[in-house]
This record gives sequence, structure tokens and C-alpha cells, in this order.
Amino acid sequence: MLFEDIANELVLLVFQSCASISDVLNLASTCHRFRSVFSASQRLPILYCAYESQFGPLHDAIQLVTHNASQAAHLSRSAPFSIALLKQLLVVGKAAQQWEDIYPLKKWKSNFEDRRLLTASERFRVRRALYRLWLYSRAFHNARYPRTTRMHRYIVLERAELLHNWSTAELAEVEDVRGVIRDVLQNHICPSNGTIQRKFRKRYPDSNQQLLFNVHLNHPTSAPPPPSAFQLHFHSTHQMTEAPKFAPSVAHNFKYQTSDFHEPGSEGWGDEIPHYYIVEDMMKLDPGQILWLRANAPLKEMVEAYVRGLGEWFGNNGETMGQTLEWVLAERGDDVEDLREGIVDGMFGVVKRAGWKDSSGLDCPE
Repeated sequence: MLFEDIANELVLLVFQSCASISDVLNLASTCHRFRSVFSASQRLPILYCAYESQFGPLHDAIQLVTHNASQAAHLSRSAPFSIALLKQLLVVGKAAQQWEDIYPLKKWKSNFEDRRLLTASERFRVRRALYRLWLYSRAFHNARYPRTTRMHRYIVLERAELLHNWSTAELAEVEDVRGVIRDVLQNHICPSNGTIQRKFRKRYPDSNQQLLFNVHLNHPTSAPPPPSAFQLHFHSTHQMTEAPKFAPSVAHNFKYQTSDFHEPGSEGWGDEIPHYYIVEDMMKLDPGQILWLRANAPLKEMVEAYVRGLGEWFGNNGETMGQTLEWVLAERGDDVEDLREGIVDGMFGVVKRAGWKDSSGLDCPE
């Protein structure tokens, strides 16, 4: 029997077995009959089934894109399938896939001999943790939660309610991914003076130049935002219109070059203590914003302009996820430092050492 002659019910099963949205669209383009089957009433369920396979978990992605200030973040939300919703889901799904590729590079940065590709289940856990961390950032890292309210008990309880939705093992996955995001921030987007010095010496080993670092706190000021290069990419980013001075690829090379107009030491964000507090502030950015800065803002002045555009609430107002995680684990009789040590040792987190069983009782992949 020819493939195009099989029953519509079997064609639908083939569509539902596709592993990605592009596979669905390519299959629908093979002939008029497949196009008509796809374009019938099953089109949206097929696309969302493919989304689950490629970018899932769909439920957590929907919680993220449907969140707004009118509804508590911890409440489960449902939304009717639509093309408009799918477009929003694709934005966060593609960002999550980029973090899947970054995760192994940072997870095994030191012991790179153990570096490998993630399995399908590990990629799923990375995406799930990322959607949940992104939801927390969208819900609680905004102008409605300034620095002065971070220790108010009712605010702490509100933040904790969201984390109560997830098991301790799932919280460990979130903390694992959060560590990868912190590494990207503190080494690529907001590098310390020491990091700049090390990378400069690695790039120019024969140079005797002494870099000139700013001894003052390298933190974006609260001055009004000047025109800059950034455009609206995510719901929470600041819209800016002026063309950039450099293309991103050119600016990446320019970062460590010395000239009459640029001092590589000016790219540093301070020494250990000032740099720590800057990274704490920058951890309020959501994963999509961090990816965009990583690709489009290689220079410090570009990052500063972006941060100024977010508003005065952002500065000197560290992230609260770590504090809330510690609170929730204490309620459960656990210690956050033990959890973090377990992540390093491979007992918890996205990637567990061979033979370790997770909360579902399944053996972790070798």
C-alpha cells in the first residue's frame, strides 16, 4: 500500500509522532492530502504535541508565558490552544534550547574530560528548570518588588508559595541551572577585573601592558537612560532605537584591544566584593535577557545602557531566588548548602552520577 493511501487515522498518528514542529510542517508539505489532513481540526493539537516533544514540558512553558501581575504566580493556569500562544511558547522554547547547549560547557568547565552531550531526559530537565526559574524571575524580579520589601514576611511567603509547587529534587534542578546562568553572567556579561586580566593575558601573552581598572564600584548609575542600541526582544526589555556603534562580532574582538579610544581594563566590573553584589543584581535578569546580552552586548557600556533602561528599581537590589530557596528548604528540614554540595557531587540536579536514583526511582543515565 502506498503511503498516501493509508487511512486518515494512521496519518494523524504519524503526525503526532513527529519529534519537532519543523517535522510536522515538512510532512504536511509533502502532498495535498497530507496538507488537508493537517489543516483540518487536528492542526493545533498536532503542533502542540510536537512542541511537547521538542520544547516540553508544555505545562511549565504555558505557566511562564501566561503569567501576569493579576494572578498569583503559584496558581496553575490553563490556556486554549492557539497560534498566538504557540508563537509565545516558541520564543521561550528556543531560548531554553540554547541553554541546553550552554549547560554542558559550564557544568563540566573544569573537568572537561567528562564533558558530553546531554541525554533526552537531561535536556528535558534543563528546560523544565529553566521555565520555572524564568517564571520566578518574571513574577518577582520587577518594579513591584523593590529592595525595601524583600524581607517583608508576606512577600517572602508569596515567593515561597511558588517554590512549594516543586519537590526538593526539582528545586535542585532549578538551582543547578541557576548556577550555570550565574557562571555566564559573572564570566561573560559582567566579568570581574581579575577575569578581564586573565583573558587579556591569555590573548596577548607577550604584552607587558598594565591594565587600568576602575577602583570605584563598577555599577550602573541611576542616571536617565541615554539612547542606545537595543530593541524590544522580550516583554520586559526596554525599547531602544538608535543603531549600535559596533556590530556584535566586531565589538567582541574590540573588547580586549587597546587603542586611543578603549582601555580593556574598563570592561571589568570590580574586584571580588563589588563584583559579587553586581552579579547578585544581574541575576534578576531572566534567561532570555541574559542570552540576548550574551549575543548582542559584549561591551560593558552596552550592558550598563540596557540595565539603566530597566528602571531605578533594578540597581542595588539583589535577586531573591537563593533566599527563597533557603527558606523553603528550611521549612522541609533540609539545608541549602547540603543541596548545593549534592549538586556538585552529582547526587542532585539535572545530571546525576551513574547509578544514582532520582525521586521517580529511575536509574540515571550513564
